[in-house]
Amino acid sequence: MTTPGPSRRATHPSPSQDQSGRREPRVGGPAHARSLRTHRVSTVVGLVLAGVLAFGGTAAAAFYLTLQGNVTEVDLAGLIDEDLRPPEPTPDPEDPSAGTAVNILLIGSDDRSGDNAAIGGEDGGMRSDTTIVMHISADRSRVELVSIPRDSLVDLPACETTQGTVEAREDAMFNNAFAEGWDTGGDIASAASCTVRAVESLTNVRLSGFVMVDFVGFQGMVDAIGGVPMTIPEEIVAPEAGLHLQPGEQVLDGTQALGLARARKGTGPDMDGSDLNRIGRQQELLGAMADKVLSQDILMDTPALMSFLGAATSSLTASPEYSSLRNLAGLALSLRGIEPEDITFLMTPVVDSTKQRYRVEWTQEAHDMWARMAADEPVAGPADVTR
Repeated sequence: MTTPGPSRRATHPSPSQDQSGRREPRVGGPAHARSLRTHRVSTVVGLVLAGVLAFGGTAAAAFYLTLQGNVTEVDLAGLIDEDLRPPEPTPDPEDPSAGTAVNILLIGSDDRSGDNAAIGGEDGGMRSDTTIVMHISADRSRVELVSIPRDSLVDLPACETTQGTVEAREDAMFNNAFAEGWDTGGDIASAASCTVRAVESLTNVRLSGFVMVDFVGFQGMVDAIGGVPMTIPEEIVAPEAGLHLQPGEQVLDGTQALGLARARKGTGPDMDGSDLNRIGRQQELLGAMADKVLSQDILMDTPALMSFLGAATSSLTASPEYSSLRNLAGLALSLRGIEPEDITFLMTPVVDSTKQRYRVEWTQEAHDMWARMAADEPVAGPADVTR
């Protein structure tokens, strides 16, 4: 299977109506799940972390400690009421060795402070740019990554921050959870806790923890591997993202790759302001990035490995469960039997909102999908995956 570039990507068209007037859901749910090479991102993480742990000698130990020190830990204890959370998963009584399912919240932050200000423009607030729930089945036979559109209209629950409570809101944009948590508490713990609370309330999926990456870290990872090869079918001009790409095969540097991941408005394929189209571009970019890492055999190139891991860990903020490289490596190694067809990247099924223009709403298919995830059942069956 080849990595789809923008010219071959399945797009997310606007919903249409049939003769009965019924609104059809957007492409991107389980019925249109795509098993892209994006799944290899988890393989890359596992390989490089295992490589770090396999290093021997004092210099390697010092490098490991440096990497561990790069990761910022944020503990949400005390901010989330345990009585309001979905129940913790329990092992199958007939097969205790099967373990339990893991659900990690992945957040791409739109941080506009410090070094990030030079990229996105200085802003005192902080927003979530991308949100993905990564589900790892209890038997470690499946990995499913589900993107949540930031423009989703949802009912946000009340959440606690370090400086007080954010009240519940109806018909609010999903990414307001992160923004309002930050605006009220003024710290990552508050923003992350409100996002975790929102995701768990909306999906009834209990999250195991969260990992957040920022602009600078993503850009640094791309530059550390020498750029990402992509095929651009048409000229892309997205001034707000600082992006101008000519058509054809090319290698995007960190600045260009980040611009492509952030772009929503401009001229070129699917630059119509849709967050759904941007999600598709992000998936392709991550897949191409993973292919580049594997093609370089980065584990055998110590300087390249150190550069990549240094950039990756410097960009991470995580809950205690995933701030330890040893914990991450252990989880990655438990997935070593995963095959490409076992890992799928999906988007929450939505339709255009009838309440607010330029917003989307989750369909019943979305709620069914989250219910299957909560039950540790396959989110999409083999017949539903487009390859």
